[in-house]
Amino acid sequence: MFKVMWQFFLLGLYSFGGPAAHIGYFQREFVQNKKWLTDQDFTHAVALCQFLPGPASSQLGMYIGFKKAGYLGAVAAFVGFTFPSFLLLTFLAIGNQQYNDVALIDTVIQAAKLLAVVVVADAMWGMVKKNITSKLTAVVAVATALSVFVTSGLLGQIVPILLAACLGFILSSQKHRNLAMASQPVIKPNLGILAVFAILLIGLPLIAGQSELLTLFNVFYQAGSFVFGGGHVVLPLLEPMMEGMVESDTFLSAYASAQLVPGPMFTMASYLGASAIVDNPVMGSLLATVAVFLPGSLLLFAFLPAWGALFKHQRLQESILLVNACVVGLLGSAFIKPVISTSIGSIFDVVAVLIGFYLLKYRNIPVWVLILLFIGYQLII
Repeated sequence: MFKVMWQFFLLGLYSFGGPAAHIGYFQREFVQNKKWLTDQDFTHAVALCQFLPGPASSQLGMYIGFKKAGYLGAVAAFVGFTFPSFLLLTFLAIGNQQYNDVALIDTVIQAAKLLAVVVVADAMWGMVKKNITSKLTAVVAVATALSVFVTSGLLGQIVPILLAACLGFILSSQKHRNLAMASQPVIKPNLGILAVFAILLIGLPLIAGQSELLTLFNVFYQAGSFVFGGGHVVLPLLEPMMEGMVESDTFLSAYASAQLVPGPMFTMASYLGASAIVDNPVMGSLLATVAVFLPGSLLLFAFLPAWGALFKHQRLQESILLVNACVVGLLGSAFIKPVISTSIGSIFDVVAVLIGFYLLKYRNIPVWVLILLFIGYQLII
């Protein structure tokens, strides 16, 4: 458990770039380097986390921790990966301080964005080789990527997965017509964990008015239950829900501050929670952070048994292949926007990224060395 926490804590110190970049960091660290899980298992987990509401990269981290050290490992992964950004954003909210050297901060952020391009490109390369194995999977991946650009939020993420799964089921059923359904694993969620999620979802609003802390916990739990698409989406959902609890400018400050720190964007809840409970900002930050991550965590482990049975179901093999192709398409769209679109500003950046990719892929240069090289590059130009 402590080994899991330490590894995720190290990643939490420099994991800039948003969910797509985080997936890239996890794939390189825990699949390629440490081999805590296989490529196939990793791809299946990414598909599940994309399907559920909540912070996809944090859910993926908890899944990796769970595979390594059970439920305690999942908690350890969450705490390790989230703690650096939680601490920094809580401190920023309490101090409400001005940055002394904006130019230096901008340099570090731009260097981190270039590193994200390299890491996500490396992850994409590996996932394409493993999951794009036919013309059909290539078409599904491209169609999924295009769908993200013409839709948003839930539609862009869930509909392609559902359509691919349905198409795959039809094709697979034709191949395995004589396979008895009774011989297949039973696909059902963990009803106990699902019940806890539902009880909190329905029960918290009924008791929220009894205290300021319960109100805060309820607001962030509700937000975490219905957010697809990561931290960028949770902000507009939270703003009307927290009316009267914080000033409108605080939301922009929380969003901007979350961009400055590594780790999951959902930890903007740490900033907002500390700002909402002025008498006890640390408690407010802690409650808001736990509440916004809790629904996605409960849903992950509620549907994990069903998802595991699904990927062992022989009559669904074609569905699995096409869902994996969808995951590649989703990551590919995120690689183009926002990873590349917000990171590459000149031909020199392109050259720097290509050199970084070569060093990472073929010379096994550690990621922390690359971030130092990119910071040096930013200072030179």
